[in-house]
Amino acid sequence: MAQTLSLSSPSIKASSSVTTGFKAVVMALILVVTIGYFLLLIVTPTNMYRQIWTPKIRAHTATSTYFGAQGRTLLLNTFPLIFISVLGCVYLHLWKKYNINIHINRAEKKQKLAIWRRPIIMKGLGIVSRIELGFFVMFIALLVWTFASYLHIIFPTITPKSVAKSGEKIWEAKLEDSALRLGLVGNIGLTFLFVPVTRGSSVLQVFGLTSEASVKYHIWLGHIVMTLFSAHGICYIVYWAATHQLSEMLKWAKTDISNLAGELSLLSGFVLWIATFPRIRRKMFELFFYTHHFYILFVVFFVFHVGVSYAGIMLPGFYLFMVDRYLRFLQSRSNVRLVSARVLPCETLELNFSKSKGLSYTPTSIMFVNVPSISKLQWHPFTITSSSNLEPEKLSVVIKGEGSWSKKLYQMISSPNSVDRLGVSLEGPYGPASTHFLRHDLLVMVSGGSGITPFISIIRELIHTSESQKCKTPEILLISVFKNSQDLTMLDLLLPISGAPSETCKLGLQIEAFVTREKQPTPAEDKKKLRTIWFKPDPSDEPITPVLGQNNWLWLGAIISSSFIIFLISLGVLNRYYIYPVDKNTNEIFSYPTKAVLNMLIICISIVITSSAAFVWNKRHSGTDAKQIQNMEGATPMTSPNSWFYNADREMESLPQQSLFQSTNLHFGERPDLKRIFFERKESSVGVLVCGPKKMRHEVANICSSGLASNLHFESISFSW
Repeated sequence: MAQTLSLSSPSIKASSSVTTGFKAVVMALILVVTIGYFLLLIVTPTNMYRQIWTPKIRAHTATSTYFGAQGRTLLLNTFPLIFISVLGCVYLHLWKKYNINIHINRAEKKQKLAIWRRPIIMKGLGIVSRIELGFFVMFIALLVWTFASYLHIIFPTITPKSVAKSGEKIWEAKLEDSALRLGLVGNIGLTFLFVPVTRGSSVLQVFGLTSEASVKYHIWLGHIVMTLFSAHGICYIVYWAATHQLSEMLKWAKTDISNLAGELSLLSGFVLWIATFPRIRRKMFELFFYTHHFYILFVVFFVFHVGVSYAGIMLPGFYLFMVDRYLRFLQSRSNVRLVSARVLPCETLELNFSKSKGLSYTPTSIMFVNVPSISKLQWHPFTITSSSNLEPEKLSVVIKGEGSWSKKLYQMISSPNSVDRLGVSLEGPYGPASTHFLRHDLLVMVSGGSGITPFISIIRELIHTSESQKCKTPEILLISVFKNSQDLTMLDLLLPISGAPSETCKLGLQIEAFVTREKQPTPAEDKKKLRTIWFKPDPSDEPITPVLGQNNWLWLGAIISSSFIIFLISLGVLNRYYIYPVDKNTNEIFSYPTKAVLNMLIICISIVITSSAAFVWNKRHSGTDAKQIQNMEGATPMTSPNSWFYNADREMESLPQQSLFQSTNLHFGERPDLKRIFFERKESSVGVLVCGPKKMRHEVANICSSGLASNLHFESISFSW
């Protein structure tokens, strides 16, 4: 949440007015280009586009000695999304740097689109809002429209006379054309497939989305794309079998469609696709994780299959993904400074990392964690529980020992012979550009087990807001459901070490904790206490810093735009002085695979050069802060009764007892009556958040979507990948 600034100064008012106006212009331009891009997708399969627009465009682009026919695809299909991404970076930079947090009164915060934000439970889609469902239906309509339009144009031209020349039957000709059009429709889905999993995407952020919440869109698109491409491949195999042309399956043409490359691409995608189904993914996560890297083979062979010119249709989404992926690779190369770990008796860890003050993030953000001593390849997402405003030099994540990877980590740290240093690499943080919790009178947070972790960051951020900005914050009702009383120790993580009991009182926090598998409290002598383990510093460890510095959005925009410009210049030089002298824009002489390899190589080099330069520049500037933090940390405390370890434990144990005890009600052997609790709340605006098992999420979504209480507003925040 942005720091509140005084609006009394005329210069600040003028600056705010200019910035707001510029932001509005940038957003308007983003919307215009986005609408134009989708209108282009709508008209592409029509006769108007094929007979009127295409000849005119070809007349201006096909004769180019620098880009040839590829120029049309780059202009119409690749450039718009790249341009939107760069504009999004500018908009988000203005939002981050100049956004002034004005506390709007409650009357002005009416949610005009509340009915469209209400959740719906759809089989196969899960919990979606009406807005999400509307866009999903429109996207399916776009695919159906495209396929139907293609067939409407091509089928009337297939007559007994037209097929007599090739010796085919009418149904065989129609099957071939249908197979081709299924592939063309699948390319539309492929265009957007990588956008939701671009974690640092400005495109997602500018439209109010986050990467973790958008993973479900990637899943939907993945199923659609693989269904269409599978149908595309099967139809062609049936056609070749019917026309006695099965040898076509092994065709790898020099200047035409390469069927074998398409089959290898489809096979790679099929292996990846099978491992994504829930039953396989949950039981064999490592299989899912490793097979997902088949996307590299899928894309490479796809480019070989269709040719680099046509592949420009799906290039922008994958291009932005590659930029993000390489930046993540650069960030993950260094070990971060793990300061301490809090070991809870419920097989849960809180890992505390050192970070620079310049690294800020919003509540519910996530980090990807890698522990090389367990697995060098596995990265797991965890919710950040700390607040960058309340704890400017610390970043914390909570890890529950539920899977094999997390259990190994817990055993490694909690064992009597615990390690004194643990090598950890991180990627992130990733989260929403802003949060809107202050617009509600009451926040009801419903959690199941480790689902409480996202709410810890919200509570800590609201503590900071109530203290530093002296503004009214919403009341908080936390409903936490646990299996055993040992899990109640997770409530001890609600407050940071530096928190004071008075801050919690001011916050208006009420906790209703339910233990479902025990009828009565565990005797005090049987309770296990929290332990804190301090790790020795290592000269190679670094505090977590922003991968692209303070002006990260501007740097990202510079990387995307400059790398794309370098790609265009290099491509133009390559075509003009190497390919054009051989091919003369006929597309019948120069090898398609060779051209594809050269294009992919240029793209990779452009991204590596620009991203590495930006990363190294910001690394040097953040190096001074890192050294200052390392010098301030001092020696690691020892575990003696009079040490920092002992006192820290005492302090951490006293905080929940003193500040949370009076606001906590414990219920044993029962589950919460959520419907009664929700309907009893009479506040004008109640924000409802839920994180936990699927059954719990669906129960909360059903209550909020029932329409029986107009003051309930389901916050569409996703906490699971």
